[in-house]
Amino acid sequence: MPTNVIAVANQKGGVGKTTTSINLAASLASQGKRVLLVDLDPQANATSGLGVEKREGGSVYEALVGDALLSDQIVRTAYENLSIIPGEVNLCGAEIDLPRMEDCLHRLQRALHSVRMANVYDIILIDCPPSLGSLTLNAFVATDSLVVPIQCEYYALEGISMVQRLIDQVRNSGDNPDLHITGIVMTMYDGRTRLSQQVLDEVREHFAETIFGTTIPRATRLAEAPSHGQPALAYDPDGLGTAAYDVLAAELIQRLDGVTAASVAEDSTPNNVVDATALQNLDLVQNQA
Repeated sequence: MPTNVIAVANQKGGVGKTTTSINLAASLASQGKRVLLVDLDPQANATSGLGVEKREGGSVYEALVGDALLSDQIVRTAYENLSIIPGEVNLCGAEIDLPRMEDCLHRLQRALHSVRMANVYDIILIDCPPSLGSLTLNAFVATDSLVVPIQCEYYALEGISMVQRLIDQVRNSGDNPDLHITGIVMTMYDGRTRLSQQVLDEVREHFAETIFGTTIPRATRLAEAPSHGQPALAYDPDGLGTAAYDVLAAELIQRLDGVTAASVAEDSTPNNVVDATALQNLDLVQNQA
């Protein structure tokens, strides 16, 4: 089976992008997939969220702007089947350096080529920065497809429309003509609020074929896990947020394998939504990493 490269991207911050990258990677690994997570964000929250040290010179930066081998930067995590290329602050410099370089949009694609061809990993996940700069553009050119996290809030459709415009530009330029969205995942869903349900319904109406059936709840334990350097699977193995990411991982595997996702239930709330109203003993939080 060839290695699938998937970028987790949304130019808006605070939508659960890095939380999704960490926990989707961990759940895929727990289900037997060999996963490499590439932390392309200078903030390196995916790195610290898996308990890996941020080390200067330990990111993709040298491979992007020089001749370093990306395989030399791979670090095994404490979790079976899960490795990471850490992020670090030097990646900030890539936003300045890359536009000055020849073939600047294909630098990450070239750096990933040997790792991909080695077929050591089933899935390479790229955690993109919350911006539409050079690093994100490189990810869009290097990836097969995108997973787009969207917070259940008012400006959800505005966020996805900007991502779609960038996809169209990358495809029309010929840099990655097959780029597409594998799935949209709704995050921070609170079943007790009318807004969450309205946003979910609206996104489903416009992106019926793309939205995942699984919706990620707003939950304290899910937000706490990165501060302990653990994915939710380790920090709160019986939590509803953990269960949601496990179902999301299974759904993603189905899509990658070409299996048609189960039809959406007639009920306005999908059967596999983990409803925040069920979080009887958990406090709600305002933000998710």
